Amino acid sequence: MSQTRKKTSSEGETKPQTSIVNKFLRGSNAESRKEDNDLKTTDSQPSDWIQKTATSETVALLPFLPDLEELDISWNGFVGGTLLSITQQMHLVSKLKILRLGSCRLTTDDVQALGEALEMIPELEELNLSWNSKVGGNLPLILQKFQKGSKIQMIELVDCSLTSEDGTFLGQLLPMLQSLEVLDLSINRDIVGSLNSIAQGLKSTSNLKVLKLHSCGLSQKSVKILDAAFRYLGELRKLDLSCNKDLGGGFEDSPAQLVMLKHLQVLDLHQCSLTADDVMSLTQVIPLLSNLQELDLSANKKMGSSSENLLSRLRFLPALKSLVINNCALESETFTALAEASVHLSALEVFNLSWNKCVGGNLKLLLETLKLSMSLQVLRLSSCSLVTEDVALLASVIQTGHLAKLQKLDLSYNDSICDAGWTTFCQNVRFLKELIELDISLRPSNFRDCGQWFRHLLYAVTKLPQITEIGMKRWILPASQEEELECFDQDKKRSIHFDHGGFQ
Repeated sequence: MSQTRKKTSSEGETKPQTSIVNKFLRGSNAESRKEDNDLKTTDSQPSDWIQKTATSETVALLPFLPDLEELDISWNGFVGGTLLSITQQMHLVSKLKILRLGSCRLTTDDVQALGEALEMIPELEELNLSWNSKVGGNLPLILQKFQKGSKIQMIELVDCSLTSEDGTFLGQLLPMLQSLEVLDLSINRDIVGSLNSIAQGLKSTSNLKVLKLHSCGLSQKSVKILDAAFRYLGELRKLDLSCNKDLGGGFEDSPAQLVMLKHLQVLDLHQCSLTADDVMSLTQVIPLLSNLQELDLSANKKMGSSSENLLSRLRFLPALKSLVINNCALESETFTALAEASVHLSALEVFNLSWNKCVGGNLKLLLETLKLSMSLQVLRLSSCSLVTEDVALLASVIQTGHLAKLQKLDLSYNDSICDAGWTTFCQNVRFLKELIELDISLRPSNFRDCGQWFRHLLYAVTKLPQITEIGMKRWILPASQEEELECFDQDKKRSIHFDHGGFQ
């Protein structure tokens, strides 16, 4: 039986090498929810039998896997309340390096049993307990056995209902975890009360590469607390402070230490209520992060009138691969600055400008960028108030052989484009040979009949070997086009999903 593990990449992400054991033990999110619903609709006796059987099978396997390095039983609700029978076998798999128990409905007894078992697997490098609410308030019971010299590299505790006391304990523990590379505490809002302790502990984790504090209730004060720790995190590659709506204003006094993150590759500040003064301070910092590859500033609407200088200086980030700036209420001046800077972003693979109305009628400002973007794979222009001239321009760029690497194109919620514009576009979309997904859906409040352009789209699809998904929500197909689509479905040899508004 195959026994494999995951290798940690430079950003702390993991690439799975499929294991028969993993396939047997790990349930998918959807499967787990289906099981949950099934269990709720049956009486307790079959439910108990299923849980006991699944647990027994897991326990029975472990003695035969002395070299097992990865055990992933995430998204299996049967684990809750039965973990003790599994942890009692942990001494048989002492070479275990990865243990994942995400969304397993762990109980307080499970948590205590796990804490005692971790002492038996000294080689452990990755621990994922995300989406188990009983971890909150009991974190010391789990991690109390971690000593100085621990080999743990990754700790993921997303949405675990961690308390302020848990955060204080973790802050005191961090100096002992010298090998730690990834720490994810996202969606634990109560830890903000112990952020001082956590930040103090972070000063001793010089090998940390990924820090995620998404939706943790961070405030203006939190930015200053974390900034004091940044100077000690010289190896950090990914910083996620997103969805902390009270954070706005925290960058105003210029977080000087953020610039010390010379190796930072990913910075996520979306939905942080950034103010004009925040943007001014970040203008002095972000362009100096020369290794930055991904930048997400989306859903910060106050950027619209204050980000001209910041966006113009993005030209100094030659390694930038992903720029997400959707729903930022960009104005004509800021969009012009962005367009001029984007010409210099030759490595750009993802460009998201959705929900910025100023793009409509002004796509021509991106003409040179679209012509020079040899690496662009994802282009999102949803709800940008695009007009017919904009898609005609896009069609001409495509026709001349540009955007050859494009895989995903989102033009949805642009209802002002007339049928002639869609015809021109559909006649040329066939040149995007690597296109996988196309979305031209209408707004939820609008329904329209498909024009003759639909035939051009069907023809184009026959020339696109990779296409699998075409979003056409709220476009209604007349009877004649319904027949064409049915014939196409019968003749095609590939699975292509047309998500449209229905038939007339």
